[in-house]
Amino acid sequence: MIIIRKMALVFFAALLSVGIAGCERETGAEEVGETIDETVEDVGNAVEDACEEVKEGADVADTDC
Repeated sequence: MIIIRKMALVFFAALLSVGIAGCERETGAEEVGETIDETVEDVGNAVEDACEEVKEGADVADTDC
């Protein structure tokens, strides 16, 4: 029984090490995804800013978009 427990402990330690090592590196797909997310957020902010500027120019009471 002691041998099985030791083997299980070694297995889980190795599994944890591999998992941690895998989380440290970003893959190319993750970087592309983050870039896309940032771009979409920037475009959304630009559209909202433009909408607010148009409403301000039209003297609308509610300038939030």
